[in-house]
Amino acid sequence: MLKRTLCIESPCHLKCSNEQLVVSYEHIKGYEDRAERIVPIEDIGILVLGHQQITLSHYLLDKLIANNVAVITCNNTHHPSGLFMPLESNTLQSERFREQINATVPLKKQLWQQTVKAKIQNQSFVLNKYNIQNNYLVNAAQNVKSGDADNDEAKAAAYYWSHLFPPAWQFFRKREGPPPNNLLNYGYAIIRACMARAITGAGLLPTLGIFHRNRYNAYCLADDMMEPYRPFVDIIVRGIVNETTQVENLTPEFKNKLLKLPITDVYINNETSPLSIAMQKTAVSLSKCYSGELRKLNFPTLDF
Repeated sequence: MLKRTLCIESPCHLKCSNEQLVVSYEHIKGYEDRAERIVPIEDIGILVLGHQQITLSHYLLDKLIANNVAVITCNNTHHPSGLFMPLESNTLQSERFREQINATVPLKKQLWQQTVKAKIQNQSFVLNKYNIQNNYLVNAAQNVKSGDADNDEAKAAAYYWSHLFPPAWQFFRKREGPPPNNLLNYGYAIIRACMARAITGAGLLPTLGIFHRNRYNAYCLADDMMEPYRPFVDIIVRGIVNETTQVENLTPEFKNKLLKLPITDVYINNETSPLSIAMQKTAVSLSKCYSGELRKLNFPTLDF
């Protein structure tokens, strides 16, 4: 079932009534006249809390987690700062955990090779979309070795980011860098939440990655598996830059475009699926690689 992404950006109180998320303004000064909004919890995939004067009940939070809803919190600049996910979301979870923990180093290297190759291929498709020379990335994707031993991901990234945006922008990719890094950060936070949700839904530990190993990162596996999906954010941001140079602020218009990422159609397994469904297919294929049922991960393509 295709789930909704909700972004709430005004002061309010969130509660649960009859399995519905209720957005209430009753006790919010200046907002008392606003009508309540009601959304079935079972329809929600991601909830973005975009204002620091939002309060919510623990009962609602428990219901959201029980329905595998990814809850994203934002800081005082309205940028995503945290992600809340369930500990249990699959009936075969302990079995999946054991298979994941017991995965061999050669298997993880093969999985990372496939992931990097898929990412670079999609990056090359983005450049091709905007008639930018992409031969370097096409060749790089073909040459990725097990475990990305030659660090082709980083080499491809250096080429990709130096060519993706118009030369006048002198763009460099850095989380705290100048715009449009702010747009990229917001989009990546959305797909990271989607992937974390898909991974837990497949009964896997989002903390235990195949490549990322930061001891302070609770979502290393999500960061691994989202890599081939990053270009889907990049192409939206590149389109925004084509339309305007005024990207210093993360406007509601820009947010709306990026919040539609989970329902964006992508091509995977020879068929079209919404991106959030494609992520579920990726996560399931990963669990089957851990169990030995599959040898190849399923990733979408940005081929136009």
